[in-house]
Amino acid sequence: MTNSNIIWHDSTVTREHRNQQNKHKSIVLWFTGLSGSGKSTLAHAVEEKLYQIGCRTIVLDGDNVRHGLCDDLTFTDSDRTENMRRIGELSKLFIEAGVITLTAFISPFKQDREKVRNLVSHDDFLEVFVDCSIEVCQERDVKGMYKRAMAGEILNFTGISSPYEAPNNAELVIKTDDKTLEESVNEVMKVLFDRGIIVNEN
Repeated sequence: MTNSNIIWHDSTVTREHRNQQNKHKSIVLWFTGLSGSGKSTLAHAVEEKLYQIGCRTIVLDGDNVRHGLCDDLTFTDSDRTENMRRIGELSKLFIEAGVITLTAFISPFKQDREKVRNLVSHDDFLEVFVDCSIEVCQERDVKGMYKRAMAGEILNFTGISSPYEAPNNAELVIKTDDKTLEESVNEVMKVLFDRGIIVNEN
């Protein structure tokens, strides 16, 4: 939607100012993968590590966001796309606020993830594919969601009755079915150090 009466107002306190104050760069870490792959667990563990070294962070978790910002959306393809659009715009605001934003969403469609990437500078978007076999995801499913989906009780369930399009060129692929949580966190932290997002551990 565009409206000629709506004019963008530039802040006098810029993203660069906030990054200087925070002593780290802002970025979006976009964790994507099947339900049960470990996206939320990994995102929160990385956030804890970043918090311990003084970084400003926030985790946008799929279930949590659907309790508020996106509580009007279902799991149809069109609503999933709208869900990603909203999270993308929210992530963009957090980048400008100087925050390292960690998103944990299945985000099953490549096109939707690419649209979010294109909302920001490509250097500001790190796609983390939390790669885990569907068999292991089912084993971890303490809520029985996969069983219910296979029984037809849950519609549009990713990996069962709705597709998951795995990334082809994610900046980081973490196979959580054969790595410990600590190993996975260390992989993410290494990328952040290597890219100069975080510089030291003071």
